[in-house]
Amino acid sequence: MIFDLIKERRSVFPATYNNQPISKSDLTKILEAANWAPSHKQTEPWRFKVLHGNSQKRLGEFLAVKYQEVDPKPKQMKINKLKENPVKAGAIIAICMQRDPKESVPEWEEIAATAMAVQNMWLACTELGIGSYWSSPGLIKFMNEFFDLNEGEKCLGFFYMGYTEAEIPEGKRTPITEKVVWMD
Repeated sequence: MIFDLIKERRSVFPATYNNQPISKSDLTKILEAANWAPSHKQTEPWRFKVLHGNSQKRLGEFLAVKYQEVDPKPKQMKINKLKENPVKAGAIIAICMQRDPKESVPEWEEIAATAMAVQNMWLACTELGIGSYWSSPGLIKFMNEFFDLNEGEKCLGFFYMGYTEAEIPEGKRTPITEKVVWMD
């Protein structure tokens, strides 16, 4: 049931992944789920770049090198994490947003539509037993140096996915009653 799936969705971090690749058919299902997100005026601004195999290693190397270029005091632990996390994943999807050239809707609506597409991917991963995590490191602003982005396209983060044997903790939320005002 959809309500159970929503409650089961969790951030599952790359450090717990077991390097098992994710099949192209499962990746296609996940991307198809993303494609059914709502978007105002049907701009469908989500764009995805799937990193599988060697491209994951190249991404890790790029991130580690770029971090050392831009941080005056790079930390070895972070360099290692930037290199290792991409290769631990079963696949990574770069989350991009293509701005409507007509600017028929505000940019925030296109970012929100892309985020809804990612939520659909997250729910699909949960259904398929695949752990996932949306990472948006500060280095995202340099992704035009790694990807061939179109004019008006920007990278919003990485959707790491992987299989894990780790125990997935139960979710915690404060009651909705603390966040809602009912008005008559």
